[in-house]
Amino acid sequence: MIRRFYDWVIGLAHHPHAIWVLALVAFVESSVFPIPPDVLMIPMILARPRQAWLIAGVALIGSVLGGLLGYAIGALAFESLGAPILAAMGKADAMAEFSTRFNDFGFWAVLVAGITPFPYKVITIMSGWTGMPLFTFIATSILARALRFYIVAALLWKFGPPIRDFIEKRLPLVFTVCVILLLGGFFFVRYL
Repeated sequence: MIRRFYDWVIGLAHHPHAIWVLALVAFVESSVFPIPPDVLMIPMILARPRQAWLIAGVALIGSVLGGLLGYAIGALAFESLGAPILAAMGKADAMAEFSTRFNDFGFWAVLVAGITPFPYKVITIMSGWTGMPLFTFIATSILARALRFYIVAALLWKFGPPIRDFIEKRLPLVFTVCVILLLGGFFFVRYL
């Protein structure tokens, strides 16, 4: 099953419209969707290493625009949309206390969430809800997401074939590590 999913994603990476799918995934991941764009971005770069910078740029633009949607959810519709999303992640009780301290560390919160596997959507919604200055949010989002996506692109561009061979030979192990990291991110958010 893992091999079929991997082959499907690699096949999608070769599809002429894959770049648009990546833009959509990066956009919705920043506000509501739980799957990170890396799941599509990595095989796309492995399939088309010459387009690594374009692929990272599309992920960056889609992610920052999606972050603005998350910010808007927090600022304009927190009670009806933002609170249920954060409550589903187990954050309902800690929201009030968190909001009082959030803007003191807002730059760092956005930077860390934008680079790490921590769910970026939590920070985008909280940034809007707590009234983080929009310029700070946008600038930090651009910096964090650019670091994340362009570092991945650079590593795959430079070491692509060996990394692809490693992934293909150890697919179950790679898949297990990715799932553990994803679950660890959700665990971190739930018990932060």
